[in-house]
Amino acid sequence: MKFPLRRTTWTLAAALALAALSTLPASPAQAASTLANTGFEADGAGSAAPSGWSEYGTTAASFSEAGGHGGSHRLSHYSASAYKVETYQYLTGLADGNHTLSGWVRSSGGQNSAYISLKNCGSSEQRTDLPPTPNGAWIRLVTSVKVTGGACTVSLTSDAAAGQWANFDDFALTPGSTAVPVKGADISSLKKNEDYAGVYRNGAGTATDALATLKSAGMNYARLRVWLNPADGYNNKARVLTQAKRVKAQGMKLLVDFHYSDTWADPGVQSPPAAWAGHSYSRLRDDVYQHTYDVLNALKAQGTTADMVQIGNEINTGLLWPEGNTSNWSQTAGLLTSGAQAAKAVSPTTLVALHLAHGGDNALYRWWFDNAVAQGVPFDVIGLSFYGYWHGDLSDLQANLDDLASRYKKPLYVAETAYPFRLDSDDGWENVIDRSDELVPGYPATEAGQSAWFRDVLNVVEAVPGGRGLGVFWWDATWTAVAGNGWDPADPSTGNAWENQALFGYGDRPLPAMQWFKHR
Repeated sequence: MKFPLRRTTWTLAAALALAALSTLPASPAQAASTLANTGFEADGAGSAAPSGWSEYGTTAASFSEAGGHGGSHRLSHYSASAYKVETYQYLTGLADGNHTLSGWVRSSGGQNSAYISLKNCGSSEQRTDLPPTPNGAWIRLVTSVKVTGGACTVSLTSDAAAGQWANFDDFALTPGSTAVPVKGADISSLKKNEDYAGVYRNGAGTATDALATLKSAGMNYARLRVWLNPADGYNNKARVLTQAKRVKAQGMKLLVDFHYSDTWADPGVQSPPAAWAGHSYSRLRDDVYQHTYDVLNALKAQGTTADMVQIGNEINTGLLWPEGNTSNWSQTAGLLTSGAQAAKAVSPTTLVALHLAHGGDNALYRWWFDNAVAQGVPFDVIGLSFYGYWHGDLSDLQANLDDLASRYKKPLYVAETAYPFRLDSDDGWENVIDRSDELVPGYPATEAGQSAWFRDVLNVVEAVPGGRGLGVFWWDATWTAVAGNGWDPADPSTGNAWENQALFGYGDRPLPAMQWFKHR
């Protein structure tokens, strides 16, 4: 994440310490026009001051050593006692305009702060925090800034306790900027929550519109799922039309997520709606087209045209089983093509997305999208679900995103992610994630841990090469514990197993993670 310093909350002691680093004058003898020794290979292992780089603070904690990302060596920050250190280069003679710093990092996690940044560039400092990678995996990070005056400082900084470490390697400073244009959330449970007396509050504790709170936090895209004839009467066409008006009234864009079912669809179950039971493959193609066209055309008619549409939800194994199972790829492709064609018939500018789960599984995605492309399925965007407690490490997500961007030349977005801010339940119903051994290492089930997860997923998406990282959606951000709005739409006695992963806490107030919607 890259925030100007004025947007970051610090303790007074940390602010004073980091201010000292930020105002460090650069020696003219150190100034250069290009980044030097970017892979920390010039001096071999053990150099306490790598060539081309300067150090400030606990200088003994900054050194090159064996074990690089791309070469033989890396920069490390480490000390057996608490330390604060900055390794930096001051550059002059840069062309004014946007510049992006990219590099590979890994980290023990737990530091007071550990980040890469661009500062003293004539505009607000921009920084990206290191994610915890206790498994030793490398992650590529980026941060960008607008340079005015031709000068800028590249900074690698750690403020850490004894034994905590960070590694840095293979940096580059290039023209251009990075951003994550889509900062969204699924809000499909919002209306039912409200109808069953659920309340949302702002930071001051005053009851307010949840969408307005999300918008003020920086959210700019809302996702709504569509079921055909759900037992509880929610998430159907009529409800989506009503919610779409609210979304657009907030100035947000709209993603419509077709499940082609009366209830949940995911890799483990893709049941046809009851109204379509027994239909042949050819008739199901017509069902998909007509249903997709009907919902999207109604949205368009009321002035709330969908900006993006998912043809199916987590369709690893196809949709509308058994006819649309991927055991028969030509039929899977035919159903997907019918949905995509209907979406484009309503609005040619609406983006068509295909969405799978298991976002860290590159073999799955290659197999699936190679088949989709070979069958001629039309699509504009690739969506991935990525829950770190199920789908692998952030490095797995990054490797998959990088490969997909290169292989299919399409924008990509994380269609679903979430993380718990606590483990206990607010309604007595067992939560999906409720034990510490289920958590992602380095991310505790705390408000800070949830916030760090959102930050780091956004940072991974931002780093996708070629600007193909479109954005991230938090899943069911408004699904708090409200009696009557449980998992099973046919059984109002069921509870909510997800309230500890919402973006509103058990006191109904916004959680700190929500502020990461302001990610640049």
